[in-house]
Amino acid sequence: MSTASDDMPFLILTRAGFDDLVARIEQPGAVLMLNPGIASDTELARLREAGANVHVLSSPIDSAQQANLDAVLGRPAWVEHGAAALGPSAPPAEPERMPEERSRALHRRLAGAVGGVVGTFATHAFRRLSRLGQGGQMMLLPYFGFGNTGKLWIKGRVLDEVDFREQTQHDSSWHNLVALYRRLESDEVAGARVVARFQGQVLETQTDRGGYFSFEIVPAAPLSGGWHEVELELPDSATRDGQTVRAVAQASVPAATARFGIISDIDDTVLWTNVTNKLNMALMLARSNAHTRKPFKGVAAFYRALSAGASGQDENPMFYVSSSPWHLFGPLVDFLRLQGIPLGPLMLRELSPSQMLKLTSHGSHKLDKIEQILGYYPDMQFVLIGDSGEQDPEIYTEVVRRHPKAVRMIYIRNVNPDPARIDALDRLIAEVSATGAQLILAPDSVFAASHAAAEGLIHVDRLADVRSDKREDDKLITTKA
Repeated sequence: MSTASDDMPFLILTRAGFDDLVARIEQPGAVLMLNPGIASDTELARLREAGANVHVLSSPIDSAQQANLDAVLGRPAWVEHGAAALGPSAPPAEPERMPEERSRALHRRLAGAVGGVVGTFATHAFRRLSRLGQGGQMMLLPYFGFGNTGKLWIKGRVLDEVDFREQTQHDSSWHNLVALYRRLESDEVAGARVVARFQGQVLETQTDRGGYFSFEIVPAAPLSGGWHEVELELPDSATRDGQTVRAVAQASVPAATARFGIISDIDDTVLWTNVTNKLNMALMLARSNAHTRKPFKGVAAFYRALSAGASGQDENPMFYVSSSPWHLFGPLVDFLRLQGIPLGPLMLRELSPSQMLKLTSHGSHKLDKIEQILGYYPDMQFVLIGDSGEQDPEIYTEVVRRHPKAVRMIYIRNVNPDPARIDALDRLIAEVSATGAQLILAPDSVFAASHAAAEGLIHVDRLADVRSDKREDDKLITTKA
């Protein structure tokens, strides 16, 4: 059993599964997620003393969800059943339609992150997941870019991967898990040539070790506000019908009418993820999709109001900065569209699946991305929006220290009632106020919108929309509950 802290977590649903798995654990370091009530406090304490990372879920996973697993796979995939299936009476199925080299590489990646029973279970689980695909091909995946009248920045990734099926609100928890797994376990292509074409210019670069590429394009003529398209292609690759792999990247340039920009966090600011608990966040992502995830109440109308500005037609640009991995770009864009939240460039994180539960450089990543955005708009002020759960207040205060004239307002959603955290926020509020900017601790979107209207950031008529949006979200959450 590996002792690494990034071992994949075991989800234990029943007492029988608990007894079976615990009997196999020989060394500390295992990550165990348990349905409530299947183990006593004494047993949990004993496991923790032995070095296991034990987490009891706040609510149980019901039996209907387990039935979905049986229907999809022909056998359960959770650890209590996966461990039992390791015996000779139930040999694992071999992967189908999986290129041999890709299969070996992924098996090594899974087994390398974990050992013993964990590694074996992970490998078998991957084999079952792989049967649901039809094999991969080269994929050119552009992200949203941005720029100003004289320069554009474009980023994307090249993958050797199966196409991602569009998810729906009717997808089961297992189908959501499979979709998440496919995105996180994407096969990057290093050293691939990528060509970009824009306004008659032809630029070329190569992907890095993670399969990522980027272009900084200086146009021949000044750009107008709005979205601009950059043609991309992989000259050394072809689709199944023999055509060159192509895609179109979109890059946003702020309108001339824009009065300020908005930079927002995503996790626990726009989208409820419980980011302060990485294991529960991973489970939430696995059990939901863009159709079923919950936005914070009123946030959609508030962001539309900020984008429209005081005149209602300002077209203030939106930017999203998050510690979520680039693998989740598609689902996050789908979420924004479905919720009617203004689209804008997403600055996400280059992150391997084995690191997803230990986001150690959260602050550095966000600060670097904000610095990159500010560098493109030296004459624009920004409204920064985040939450108090992690480091957003500290990051935004550091932005104020470095660029005191660039920050007009900071809105922080208060999600951490710890008195020590409140005291720390009070100190940051005082520091920011000394520069002439404001850091506002807001309990919800209606409070933030009321303050924004008083400060002339949004039109006062938009307050009714935010209140109405919050009421509709309340009804939706009550109905789902």
